[in-house]
Formats: sequence, structure tokens, C-alpha cells
Amino acid sequence: MNHSHAGSCQCGAVKFEVEGEFKRFVLCHCTRCRKTSGSNHCANLFAPGGSLKWLSGEEKLSFYRLEGTAFARTFCSICGSNVPTDATQTRGLIAVPAGSLDTDVELGVQAHIFMGSKANWDEHIEDVPAFDTMPS
Repeated sequence: MNHSHAGSCQCGAVKFEVEGEFKRFVLCHCTRCRKTSGSNHCANLFAPGGSLKWLSGEEKLSFYRLEGTAFARTFCSICGSNVPTDATQTRGLIAVPAGSLDTDVELGVQAHIFMGSKANWDEHIEDVPAFDTMPS
């Protein structure tokens, strides 16, 4: 199992490498994750004891922490893409938005969390038509 993963933001200004094994992979439906993703959930990987190395663009990073909570996001100040948050000092792990990775992940999604606060429109979405590209 590969314990080194590379990733980047949408515009390519920020590039990173995460060392460590992903132990959790969750889809979080809480209101905070919905706000930050603009979608029905965030897909987050967690690497306890992992390390994060910024390969480029560290000066382009912005950080947001919701006061009084453990919720935090690191993102590219140019394109707004979520990138990993180094929470080793506070939680002992690296939190990685799965979509920011440029390498494959062997671990599959393990759980949907905070379903009690999911969006009212997040019902039966598996039943709607699916397309490989933008439908005409």
C-alpha cells in the first residue's frame, strides 16, 4: 500500500505531498462541510501521524478556523480549492480533501457522517439519471 500521495489545487499554484497511511475516509454532510464545498458533502481522508510537505505555493495558502470548533480549512487563495490541513498539533493528523489528490487512494469511503444535518435535497440522489459528460 502506497503511503505517499501527491496533490494540487485547481490552478496548480499549490502542490503538496502527504506521507502516512490514510486510516479514515468519510463523506461529511454537516452544514460546515456543505458550506465549504458548495455541495452535499466533503470527502475527507485522515492520516494520523502523517506529515505534509508543501512542494510549491505555500505563500498562496489561506487558512480558516471556525472559532470555538475543530472545523478548519486550508485553501488556495487564487482558485479557492481546499487542500490539506495540518492538524498534527491539535488532533495528531493530516486532514486531506480527497478531491485535491492527484494520486489514487486504495482506501474506499468508509462512512457518511453527520447525516442528521444533511441538506433536505440530499435524498435519493442515487436514483437520478447519471451521465459521463454534460448532458445536452
